[in-house]
Amino acid sequence: MTNASSPRPARSRPRGGRGRQSASRPASISRHEDPVRDLALDIICGVVEHRRMLETTLERSSCEGRDRAAAHRLAAATLRHLGSMTELLQPLLRRQPPEPVRCALLLGVAQIIHLQTPPHAAVGTIVDLLHRRGLSPFAGLANAVLRRVVREAETLKEGLDDARLDVPHWLWSSWGRRARSITQGFYQEAPLDLTVKPGYEAPEGGETLPTGTVRYPAGTKMADLPGFAEGHFWAQDMAAAMPVRLMGDMRGKRVADLCAAPGGKTAQLLCAGAEVMAVEREKPRAQRLKENLARLQLRAEVIVGDALCWRPSGPLDAVLLDAPCSATGTLRRHPDVLWIKRPRDITTLAAGQDRFIDAAYDMLKPGGMLLYAVCSLQDEEGPQRIAHALEDGRWELSPFTEDELAAFPRARTEEGYFRTHPGMNVAQGGMDGFFAARLIRR
Repeated sequence: MTNASSPRPARSRPRGGRGRQSASRPASISRHEDPVRDLALDIICGVVEHRRMLETTLERSSCEGRDRAAAHRLAAATLRHLGSMTELLQPLLRRQPPEPVRCALLLGVAQIIHLQTPPHAAVGTIVDLLHRRGLSPFAGLANAVLRRVVREAETLKEGLDDARLDVPHWLWSSWGRRARSITQGFYQEAPLDLTVKPGYEAPEGGETLPTGTVRYPAGTKMADLPGFAEGHFWAQDMAAAMPVRLMGDMRGKRVADLCAAPGGKTAQLLCAGAEVMAVEREKPRAQRLKENLARLQLRAEVIVGDALCWRPSGPLDAVLLDAPCSATGTLRRHPDVLWIKRPRDITTLAAGQDRFIDAAYDMLKPGGMLLYAVCSLQDEEGPQRIAHALEDGRWELSPFTEDELAAFPRARTEEGYFRTHPGMNVAQGGMDGFFAARLIRR
């Protein structure tokens, strides 16, 4: 890609000769509708050219049902292998085509190599896509290049370090020794994890994990499970469910859940017996929070406001801050995050996280607890933020104990933080990357 954040490390093999491109005519010149490839191309171009999140393009699309799900799957597979497929294509291109054409080629390679689409369909659908998009002059190029990928895929893949290529250099470097282990969970489609309300049984077909989360195979649709409409459970990755469980006994405590949407942690606090004020700045997200709580038949005080400015009527017992962050820990579910974020974004986010921690201090009574959490793999958003908060002596670190993390001891760091990454427990389905720490106001 031409993206500055995705330099291409050298291959460990010499590039093959360009060879003579196939003189075959395009597999198809039909222009029948194909909403799946059209939406997938919009998603990839949105990420690569405009740093637009995958979900944003999906939400703007009129595509629904199976077509929407198929487009999401194709785009996600392409984004997971973006760097390695870009490198694979280099020997086959005499010059770089326009970005939409390059994105279409990447969709074709993803179909051929990673989704096992029949070769004639993988080639033909991309040729058709270019015709529909007014890019017919490049249809012959796509036909020739993709046919060659079909014939020579194994040779073209030889010597490529996929894991290294599929992560932008700056991110790989920032993860240090954890980098390769993090990527072990990257290519695996995330399962469906549920948190079940106390007193209710989980639907059949799930596996109860040691942490209490109930896990279902990837592709399971939560809305199809019995008990969904009745509000017996909600979707929540096993790592995301841990911070509230590390807050201890919340019965009767006055708690603010800052940046609360979509509401999984709010629901956990309510089920634990807390009196919860759920603060969310954006009205659409606050509405989603309300709708989720209504389905779960749980009641919280939902406050539409900026947590940096809002203050409760009296000091609180606890604050849960799931702070806005880079979300690099969610790369299994959101591979677009790798190609959207930049180093400067981390700096900006870290400064904002400090302001949220300061705001939480103002909300708490002396001895009150702040549970700080981010779904980030970046040190700047995790350990470094806690170190910064401790500098002026206003906070005291309350390390998580071995007993508190007995169900998942690998997640406990030497400092007593909670920290996970997508490469943990891959054989059991993996998890998101999360960081959490517990602070006490002095």
